[in-house]
Amino acid sequence: MSAKNDQSVSAVIRERHSIRKYDPNYKIAREEIVDILNSAILAPSSSNLQPWRFIIIDNEEVKKELRLIANNQEPIESSSAVIAVLGDKEMHKNIEKVYRSGYDAGFMDEENMNRLMNNANSLYPNLSEEARKNIASFDAGLVSMQLMLIAKEKGYDTVPMGGFDKVKFNERFNVSERFTPMVLIALGKAEASPFKTTRIPLKDIAEFI
Repeated sequence: MSAKNDQSVSAVIRERHSIRKYDPNYKIAREEIVDILNSAILAPSSSNLQPWRFIIIDNEEVKKELRLIANNQEPIESSSAVIAVLGDKEMHKNIEKVYRSGYDAGFMDEENMNRLMNNANSLYPNLSEEARKNIASFDAGLVSMQLMLIAKEKGYDTVPMGGFDKVKFNERFNVSERFTPMVLIALGKAEASPFKTTRIPLKDIAEFI
C-alpha cells in the first residue's frame, strides 16, 4: 500500500496528471485493481442505477491488440492495465436489483423501496435510447474521475483515452449492444513526467448570482 494514503483529497487532485508514458515492467496486482474499482463504484449515479461496467485488460498480448484499436496510443501497451469503462444504456434493468439490495441492507423500508422502484420504472424505460446513453455517459464520467483520483491516492498514475474505434472494440471484446464503451483508462507507474498544463481562470468561467 502506498505511503500517499494520508493525503488530502485536495492534494490528490492537484497531483493527478494525465501520464502518457509508463514503466512497462511495473505490474499492479489484480487485487489492487479490484480494490480501486470497489472504491470507484461508490460514485453517485442517476437514481443510483450505476450504469457502468468494466473490462480490465492486463494481458500483454491483448493490450497489443487493443493498441491497434486505440490509434496506436502508447499508454495502452506500457501501462500495467487498461480499464475500459462501459455505459449501460438499459440501466432500468438494474432497478429491482438496486433497490431490493438497499431494502435487504436495511437502508429503506418496503414502502420506500416500492415507491422508488415504481418511480424509476415509470421514467427510464420510456426515455429514448439517446437520452439513456447520455445519462450513462455522464455517470461513466463520474465513476471514471473517481477511479483516477483513487488510483493517484494509492500512488498510481492514469490517463483517460477517448480516441479508439468503438465498433472494433465491441467486436473484439464481444460487448453486448446494451453497453457503449465510453473511455479507456490506462493505469500504471509513470516513467516520464507529465506535460504541464494551465486552466482557464475561474473568473472567466464562473459567476455568483
